[in-house]
Amino acid sequence: MSAILPPESRVWWKQPVDRVEGMWIALALIWSLIMFFMMPYWHVFGKQNLSNEAYRTTPEAFSAKAQAMVDQYTVRTETEQKIPVVRPPAGSDVYLISRLWQWWPILELEAGKSYRLHLTSMDYLHSFSLQPENLNLQVIPGYEGVVTITPTRAGKYSVVCNEYCGLGHHTMVSSLYVVNK
Repeated sequence: MSAILPPESRVWWKQPVDRVEGMWIALALIWSLIMFFMMPYWHVFGKQNLSNEAYRTTPEAFSAKAQAMVDQYTVRTETEQKIPVVRPPAGSDVYLISRLWQWWPILELEAGKSYRLHLTSMDYLHSFSLQPENLNLQVIPGYEGVVTITPTRAGKYSVVCNEYCGLGHHTMVSSLYVVNK
């Protein structure tokens, strides 16, 4: 059988498999099985993936929750757009909205304390990326993603969108502050 010429018989699948070709098929199958079983191992033992929750939501319902948090816990405003900086109590639910081309509000969290971070998008698909911690989560319109985070080091972190969301995508940056009590 040749790769250039058509097979002599139209029933090509009944041709014997060459020994080298069979070896590559077996090797590919074995490697696929290894990678398949490594995925749950990486999740459970390697701490590679976050265990998160997701719920259906509407922009109005999520905005109301975020606005209630902002009204209760605002400590100051920043940037030219006067984006509120909120400092919710440790252990509480915190809400972060993504929309063209902004994160709202700015969060100020306490080091060593856990928070339930709720994320949603008001318009298009975005991505919450916390740098330099290499935390990256999809932010999907119509869904409220919830993940438990525990900041460990004080400092100013960058929040960026890693999912192309239009002409102003490069301006979709914000900050997240972690403070010591």
